[in-house]
Amino acid sequence: MKIAWITIFVAVLVWSGISPKDYPTWGLEVFPAVAGAAVLWFTREKFPLTSLVYVLILIHCVILIVGGHYTYAEVPIGDWLRDATGGSRNNYDKLGHLAQGFVPVMIARELVIRLKVFNSDAWRNFFIVSFCLGFSAFYELIEWWVALMSEEAAESFLGTQGYVWDTQSDMGMALLGALLALLMLSKVHDRQLQSLRA
Repeated sequence: MKIAWITIFVAVLVWSGISPKDYPTWGLEVFPAVAGAAVLWFTREKFPLTSLVYVLILIHCVILIVGGHYTYAEVPIGDWLRDATGGSRNNYDKLGHLAQGFVPVMIARELVIRLKVFNSDAWRNFFIVSFCLGFSAFYELIEWWVALMSEEAAESFLGTQGYVWDTQSDMGMALLGALLALLMLSKVHDRQLQSLRA
């Protein structure tokens, strides 16, 4: 699993770095994936995660890296979906924000369960969904700060495509992703956590 994970990550990262649409935007978009991979590398022995969480993190990294190559507003699959559904914008960024809730909620779930932070499932779920919303809001602030510092990269990095409610819908997608992950994956995750403890 480790070799496959590393191979896929490096292959997509190298492909992404070959003639991206805009290098500064590419750097901003792939940085979280590279930083996350570095954290996983340094914690792999002391605190290995479940295979489910490793796979989810890889999927999220691929989404970020592909978005970095094209910019989120110009990823071809988003154009194809826009044209197929008669939409007015490339919604690949919404997939990224859905993943921004879906994946971190499972990482947070694993950490708080294994570290025994909460005695109550309800409080645990409330906390990790709130954490994902806070993370999503902080990311929107980062996008705003980058836009203020670099007018050239602002449109590419923000990817608003003229949508006035882009920031709010991004956070809404992260919330939806967090809730979907908890509903869909909690039982599978619990089984993997049990086998990890055994």
